[in-house]
Amino acid sequence: MADEAKAKGNAAFSAGRFEEAVQHFSDAITLAPSNHVLYSNRSAAHASLHRYAEALDDAKKTVELKPDWAKGYSRLGAAHIGLGNAEDAVSAYQKGLELDPSNEGLKSGLADAKAAAARARPAGASPFGQIFNGPDVWSKLTADPTTRAYLQQPDFLQMMREVQKNPNMINMYLQDQRMMNVLGVLLNVKMRAGGDDMEREMGSSEAEPESTKRAAEPEKKVPEPEPETEPMEVPEEEKTAKERKAEAQKEKEKGNAAYKKKDFETAIAHYTKAMELDDEDISYITNRAAVYLEMGKYDECINDCDKAVERGRELRSDYKMIARALTRKGNALMKLAKTSKDYDLAIEAFQKALTEHRNPDTLNKLNDAERAKKELEQQEYFDPKIADEEREKGNDFFKQQKYPEAVRHYTEALKRNPKDPRVYSNRAACYTKLGALPEGLKDAEKCIELDPTFTKGYTRKGAVQFFMKEYEKAMQTYQEGLKHDPNNQELTDGIRRCVEQVNKAGRGDLTPEELQERQAKGMQDPEIQGILTDPIMRQVLIDFQENPSTAQNHLKNPQVMNKIQRLVNAGIVQIK
Repeated sequence: MADEAKAKGNAAFSAGRFEEAVQHFSDAITLAPSNHVLYSNRSAAHASLHRYAEALDDAKKTVELKPDWAKGYSRLGAAHIGLGNAEDAVSAYQKGLELDPSNEGLKSGLADAKAAAARARPAGASPFGQIFNGPDVWSKLTADPTTRAYLQQPDFLQMMREVQKNPNMINMYLQDQRMMNVLGVLLNVKMRAGGDDMEREMGSSEAEPESTKRAAEPEKKVPEPEPETEPMEVPEEEKTAKERKAEAQKEKEKGNAAYKKKDFETAIAHYTKAMELDDEDISYITNRAAVYLEMGKYDECINDCDKAVERGRELRSDYKMIARALTRKGNALMKLAKTSKDYDLAIEAFQKALTEHRNPDTLNKLNDAERAKKELEQQEYFDPKIADEEREKGNDFFKQQKYPEAVRHYTEALKRNPKDPRVYSNRAACYTKLGALPEGLKDAEKCIELDPTFTKGYTRKGAVQFFMKEYEKAMQTYQEGLKHDPNNQELTDGIRRCVEQVNKAGRGDLTPEELQERQAKGMQDPEIQGILTDPIMRQVLIDFQENPSTAQNHLKNPQVMNKIQRLVNAGIVQIK
């Protein structure tokens, strides 16, 4: 029964019916509450509906049930990105990559999360953090008749403790009107609730010093002293063996000296002599393999590395020596690689080396091999003719409103020719139809990156931003497109639609629900947060409320007027 509900959920998700998908996945979870895949799928459905808090809960449950499943951390990272917690997203994607280092989805998600973190404030913390950790937080809330009642509510107190512990958590609670009222009290701002027209007063807040973290240094292991041995008479055979080992070490030293002088033939002769004198030290074999590698004799190098590994396991040699031989073998295999499949053997050798000893240099070589394999695969797969055929198939499915099928063909077209901006534009349109807005935005931005003069990229990006209710950003995108095509009617219509939505806030035409949603979205915007925590802008807003004549002078300042307009557009304030 659970599998049947899951299949229905998958079908609904593929068709873009995300509400229906959530319901089916919930039914499946009721029947199989320990199935981590069901929580993962429901998390994806919630994220597509922009319910990132619910998506986060399901992603956490997925990781709890299956901590060694990389896909769960991908869901966790996507939910954190949706909530604006870029640093938490970076951490989630990194944990996933520890489990599956070659997962392209996790790598892409990590890159997006790092970019989002880089765009955030330098300290990486919400500017509201200083307000919630001020010395008079609780006294202010107790003094206000509205927030005083909240102090009797356990869930409110828990919410406040979480925000004080991690200021970035505030983004999760901005939909709660109680949190909006708390912000108003702490900022000395009368927050305009749905249906009311009120103006703002801005108070002051003290900056909170940043705390520094020291990474705990790993304990250094003190080597145990070797037991002393009493002098004893050494048998002739043992004495001979020691002499041969000492002679082998001398040959090794001579080989090392010749290697440094680039006298490779002499070095090989000395290492070979050392191997004949002492077959219980695999370093002579690995050193000779290194010489063969330098000489370009890769097959001989690989043979020596295999001998070193085999003999090392028989002797139970140091795992680091075996890892060195496997790494050297991987280097030789990389040199021999001519096709993408040839890299598989090198990748396998590096992976085996890392199981013996996790050496950073070997890990870097593994990453290099995987990257080279991927690049070569793309080169081998590149075919513009087939790419055009796949694009046309995608266009046909798009016309039939079969958007998941269209996405599949557009994706194949991009694998065949990743430099065609038209395909990114078309796939962005499909994602928009499916409600997968973050993916659509990413494709539209890639389209513009590949061809800044291709106006379709701007119309796609603007449409996605409009549906995400980021009207000002959408307007900027449309205006940027008009620079390349001033007579484009689609871009002009897009600007008109954005202006209509922006002006709703100024006229007070938003419903209480729309106002609350726009305020919450605005409070997550770093620019809005910066304006509200700017002492100068606080005074400007106080003057608008208490000193109208002085406020008129502020309106003459274009920068101040622009910031006030941003607050109006975000539904934070209203000018009467």
